Amino acid sequence: MSTGREIRLVEEDDGRWSAIDKETGVASHGDTREEALEMLDEAVALHKGEAGDLMTDENLRELGIDPDSVPDEPREPDAPWFDSEE
Repeated sequence: MSTGREIRLVEEDDGRWSAIDKETGVASHGDTREEALEMLDEAVALHKGEAGDLMTDENLRELGIDPDSVPDEPREPDAPWFDSEE
């Protein structure tokens, strides 16, 4: 059964794999394609709030991150696979 979800897989120079969810822009990686896809599923679920807990300002401070330095909206990461479209 197809979900219609579009995913891009990239084999990196070191042999590892990157997986990018085209709709959300979320990316992950793994030693194999299967691992990259599993990690991507988890990352997308976290991104959509379907898994994990929401990050609070207090959580950020505990991690040593100034909450005012974190953008309110997600931004495109500085990663080479976001520079070109197929």
